Amino acid sequence: MQTYKRVLTIAGSDSGGGAGIQADIKAISACGCYAASAITAVTVQNTLGVHNVMPVPTDIVRQQIEAVLDDIGADAIKIGMLHNEEVVCAVADELCRYTKERTQRGEGLCHYVVDPVMVSTSGHRLIEEKAVQALKEELIPLAHLITPNLPEAEVLLQGTWQWDKVKDSKMALKEAAQALSEQYGVSVLLKAGHVEEEQLTDILFDHETCRAVELPARRVETRNTHGTGCTLSSAIAAYLARDMKMTDAVKSAKAYINQAIIAGAAYEIGHGYGPVAHFYAYTK
Repeated sequence: MQTYKRVLTIAGSDSGGGAGIQADIKAISACGCYAASAITAVTVQNTLGVHNVMPVPTDIVRQQIEAVLDDIGADAIKIGMLHNEEVVCAVADELCRYTKERTQRGEGLCHYVVDPVMVSTSGHRLIEEKAVQALKEELIPLAHLITPNLPEAEVLLQGTWQWDKVKDSKMALKEAAQALSEQYGVSVLLKAGHVEEEQLTDILFDHETCRAVELPARRVETRNTHGTGCTLSSAIAAYLARDMKMTDAVKSAKAYINQAIIAGAAYEIGHGYGPVAHFYAYTK
């Protein structure tokens, strides 16, 4: 019998379907893997913004993760929105447990991709202050890759770097990505979407090779950018699950999200920030 490459996404639900768990499942499926999920929070959300957030009880989050990993397993795990300190610590505990169990069974690496979601596209704060500290101390050091945008990188660097004062964006992003990698011991994909330039260059700093890789893409003029961060990190997790090297996985995921943004620009969903076209191969 054949088996799937498996990706577990641990994140919040988006009732509008453009971000969060819903976007993760679409991206993981589109990139050729089997998607399982553990929902950390339920958001009342549409293209116009986040109207309310209800955290899922921590023990239920933990049980979802255990149910998936003890039966289905995972080749990669993507972690997105974690609303409070307790759930951050619970997820970190489960990752440590799963790593130990795989090691005891002589199994290969399970890749952990952390998207440190802090603020929605519409500007709504999605994480409590204590949870930010728990992310820094408990969860991010367990990751193989983190995928912050510029405001998130500023928070993670604890005020030692300010993205809104960037002049030479590529050089500044390389320095910030390397600083994050050295501080937390992980590979870093620093996303340049907040830079006001036509040519956007994300920076991947590979912790294993200590190399910075430029990932340029032309800005697409569209409002349909809801869930791009969720989609990108999930695509990376899927390609890592398919045994790609870090740089190749990130490049493939970048190509996927760029095409999904381009294809989705021609569509209108809702009255605000619409989604990307996750299954762009089927659009006309």
